[in-house]
Amino acid sequence: MPTPHDPYVRVRGAREHNLKGVDVDIPRDVVAVFTGVSGSGKSSLAFGTIYAEAQRRYFESVAPYARRLIHQVGAPKVGEITGLPPAVSLQQRRSAPTSRSSVGTVTNLSNSLRMLFSRAGTYPPGAERLDSDSFSPNTAAGACLECHGLGRVHRTSEELLVPDASLSIREGAIAAWPGAWQGKNLRDILDALGYDVDRPWRELPAEQRRWILFTDEQPVVTVHPVRDADRIQRPYQGTYMSARRYVLKTFSDSKSPALRAKAERFLAATPCPACGGARLRPEALAVTFAGRTIADLAAVPLVDLAGLLVGEDEPARALTDDLRSRIAPVLELGLGYLSLDRATPTLSAGELQRLRLATQLRSGLFGVVYVLDEPSAGLHPADTEALLTVLERLKAAGNTVFVVEHHLDVVRGADWLVDVGPRAGEHGGQILHSGPVAELADVAESATARHLFHRTTTPERPPRTAQGRLTVGPVTRHNLRAVTAEFPLGVFTAVTGVSGSGKSTLIGEITEDLPGVRRLVSVDQRPIGRTPRSNLATYTGLFDVVRKEFAATEEALERGYGVGRFSFNVAGGRCETCQGEGFVSVELLFLPSTYASCPDCGGARYNPATLEVTYRGRNIAQVLDLTVEKAADFFAGTPAVARSLSTLLDVGLGYLRLGQPATELSGGEAQRIKLAAELQRARRGHTLYLLDEPTTGLHPADVEVLMRRLHGLVDAGHTVIVVEHDMSVVAGADWVVDLGPGGGDAGGRVVAAGRPARVAAVAGSATAPYLARALVPHTR
Repeated sequence: MPTPHDPYVRVRGAREHNLKGVDVDIPRDVVAVFTGVSGSGKSSLAFGTIYAEAQRRYFESVAPYARRLIHQVGAPKVGEITGLPPAVSLQQRRSAPTSRSSVGTVTNLSNSLRMLFSRAGTYPPGAERLDSDSFSPNTAAGACLECHGLGRVHRTSEELLVPDASLSIREGAIAAWPGAWQGKNLRDILDALGYDVDRPWRELPAEQRRWILFTDEQPVVTVHPVRDADRIQRPYQGTYMSARRYVLKTFSDSKSPALRAKAERFLAATPCPACGGARLRPEALAVTFAGRTIADLAAVPLVDLAGLLVGEDEPARALTDDLRSRIAPVLELGLGYLSLDRATPTLSAGELQRLRLATQLRSGLFGVVYVLDEPSAGLHPADTEALLTVLERLKAAGNTVFVVEHHLDVVRGADWLVDVGPRAGEHGGQILHSGPVAELADVAESATARHLFHRTTTPERPPRTAQGRLTVGPVTRHNLRAVTAEFPLGVFTAVTGVSGSGKSTLIGEITEDLPGVRRLVSVDQRPIGRTPRSNLATYTGLFDVVRKEFAATEEALERGYGVGRFSFNVAGGRCETCQGEGFVSVELLFLPSTYASCPDCGGARYNPATLEVTYRGRNIAQVLDLTVEKAADFFAGTPAVARSLSTLLDVGLGYLRLGQPATELSGGEAQRIKLAAELQRARRGHTLYLLDEPTTGLHPADVEVLMRRLHGLVDAGHTVIVVEHDMSVVAGADWVVDLGPGGGDAGGRVVAAGRPARVAAVAGSATAPYLARALVPHTR
């Protein structure tokens, strides 16, 4: 019987996602790691059940009017949880980061630096002392008036707006203008204003070209459209808008990401002429500390900034000591190469999570459960040791640390291990082990145990011979200074180095323009869509084939249902109550809006008439609810569908549902879906595949599956280049390019290049000792 002082968090009857009514007891005041293959249910237990219940209990103590201001994850499907303290979640998912969000704002270090300049800065003679808000580019008091605190201004030019001057306006010379009727409208207005819209652009007088593209005037004119034979078009009053005005308005006001992206193609971002990119007003930039402005110090890597913060008098010393103590945990987590002004969107999910973790180290909380989502993601093995120290410090401060993790060194360093499995999706959702790490060795069905304790070796394969060389560089960008690297073609290459050494920057310079690159496929971890309407089936093109199969059924043909009838994105076949979303928003007055399954379709997304059409006994909603694994059996006799499903199985995604919304997918899952979508296409000669940390979020068992597929591409004559921290992957590569030796200014050089055994022997490489260990068969 649990007591008020029960030292365990006891979960009973957890049924979230694929969890099969599991019971588990986890001690408090320990570092407990949750492991299992991808899709086994470990995140459903740690985040979807334990953290969600802690959050729900906290919200119950908050006044109703305050609850509506906070995003809630909803009540988990669980019988009971006892012994659960308050919880703090540090997940990989990023909120919507903006260009104003930076390392300084995420860690609150910017606040401390602004206070230092306000109280202890050196002001020009006679200047009035400024408050700390005046040193922030995100406030009205501090932001540069010209660029509004962004540091860059967007300008356009004739060359950007009119890429082909041989075309006439009617032929589409002004590429920046919208298409369809809106573009025709602007061309008709110009015609009505007396401009020659049929003359090649380059032959128009310079003054006319300048007015058409850049005028701020918006004249109104009567337009007499050219009559079509089949319809009457009446004269109308049209308002002219120049190309520049249209592009800037679309870029700043449009809610459509696609329209904003198109407008951005016609803009060039340049440093603000007023502040030089510093983002602040002149009076703030006139104040210095240690001879530097606040913009100067914000641009310095944190590892160097700590050394510059030396206060001479008492107030300054108190502020600099506080700042240095706040910087210390960021350095400890291997992020000293970052600067305060580094924009949040440019950070990886792992970097962002570790910055939040560093902030928590300073918070002084105790008696809390910290729930972390793969904090080792994107970490070089050398930095993982520092991460383990930080987790131990959180525990030593009187907290409980629950970590969802695949990195075996983090697993070995745990006090307690919860292994979920045995496999993914409906084949998982069971607790295989909850206890000390060493006892997992006796659990025969655990995929984690096989990799953690048993003999692991890199599969022996003869080194492949390069079919040519690809030279990249010299590259001078970020921390790379005139770096040149060679990549052999027709082999598997791993690019290694500590966080911030320049790996992603280097491979970002590989383009189809380089000699030796016939076709380039870059597979990153960006989401495959930002709304629930985008899913696994729509992204891979699988849904198009499935809808054709439904439209070809006898019942659909009798009813006159075409392919569009089976799309939940357009009117006709979808449920109009929820507009094909499957859920509706319920307004609760003082409480936040909540989402409930659609009362009419019950979450099926389609109207009853559409759901009456079946294909081999299932309607379209039931097919979308199938996992990839089950769908592969269901569509075994349909080659076009089977091929897509086969590639999804090959990259270890058999547990995902066909209709799984893009918003529920991790970065690693999104990357593997993109890879699968590419693999199902017909081969078109030699292809170079670029992958940035493809094993992120993957259990070692899933890494084996993915590597077999990638090495299969190389065996088929293609080239694969991966940025990678997993030494088992690097050990199996044909070639390694190691950057470093450190991060930021301490990196940006090619430390070693060659076969894995050669790189493992290089003395100055941070990667070498860990790669050497992976190359030697070992038992641990």
